[in-house]
Formats: sequence, structure tokens, C-alpha cells
Amino acid sequence: MSQRTEHVMQQFKACIPLLEVLTDENRQAIIMLLAQNKSGLHVNAISGHISLSRPAVSHHLKVLKQSGFVKSDKKGVENYYVLTVRKPLEQLKALITSVEAECDGSQ
Repeated sequence: MSQRTEHVMQQFKACIPLLEVLTDENRQAIIMLLAQNKSGLHVNAISGHISLSRPAVSHHLKVLKQSGFVKSDKKGVENYYVLTVRKPLEQLKALITSVEAECDGSQ
């Protein structure tokens, strides 16, 4: 395996958790909801917009936070969640760019 191919394979491996996070429709809905509310939303507000319980929303937010798609800011007694997609999207874009380069180079 070439060094370039090995690098692409490492990028694939690094992106697996991000891709797994994005496969869940509830997390997709939360991402889109937060994209529309740039100042952030708390768990109750999110659960009011989608048909999930507060504990289910909290679970999905935890997964999104661990993967870098959201961050939380404490305001009063509530945690407000805001979208922070830059780092995970950069990682996914780098994978796509590498795959494109590898495929173009092998033809």
C-alpha cells in the first residue's frame, strides 16, 4: 500500500465516528435546528421542536458534543447548545479531497 493510500485509510478511520454521528436522523434534526438558532438552544427548547424526550435530546447532544458538532455554554441554570461544525466538517472535507485525489491519480 502506498504512503498516500495509507494516509487516506487513516483519514477514513478518523472520520468513522463523525459519519456514525451523522447517520442518526434525530441528530441531523438537532443539527439543523441549531443551524437555524445561532444563539443556541437549551434542552427543553430542542425537545419542544422535535418529538424526543428531554433525556433523549440530552443523549444526542452529548454525542454531538463529544464529536465536536456542538458546544455548550452555561447561561443561568441552563446549558445552551450551539453548533460548532467547523472542525468536524474540515476533517470530512479533507477526507473527500484525499479520496478524490487518490481516485484521480489511479485512473
